[in-house]
Amino acid sequence: MSFHRLGLRMAQQTLRRQPPTPAFRSFVRRLSLEEMPGGSKKLVGTADNAFNRERAAVKAHAAATSGLWRRLSIYVVIPCLILASLNAWNLWSEHWEHWEHLPPLEERVEYPYQNIRTKNYFFGDGDKTLFWNDKVNYHNKDKVT
Repeated sequence: MSFHRLGLRMAQQTLRRQPPTPAFRSFVRRLSLEEMPGGSKKLVGTADNAFNRERAAVKAHAAATSGLWRRLSIYVVIPCLILASLNAWNLWSEHWEHWEHLPPLEERVEYPYQNIRTKNYFFGDGDKTLFWNDKVNYHNKDKVT
């Protein structure tokens, strides 16, 4: 085995036995980043490789993109939700205003396809569905259509 290979193997075994401490890692990371005039950091030395350059580019892109989505959420989504809520409220009010002008539930025509019961429900009195609302639903068992 060559001396070069032997040295590499010993270095790998040493690193496997003793992982670097977090303080040492942060110290090396600080040394590998050099402050540039614009406030950005430039990779120097062994840290200047394709992987670290791509990682720095991803971080910069993430910072810019998160700002875009934050502004979109505040200035676009929230006003759209408010407008949609106002529209829903107006439609709801119009619906109940229209409902007041209809005849009472007992006088309305009950068509044969409404309230079909082949057997009783297992809850309540057996005639009302799970989502029954007495204000809008009506079923007269004795009424023949």
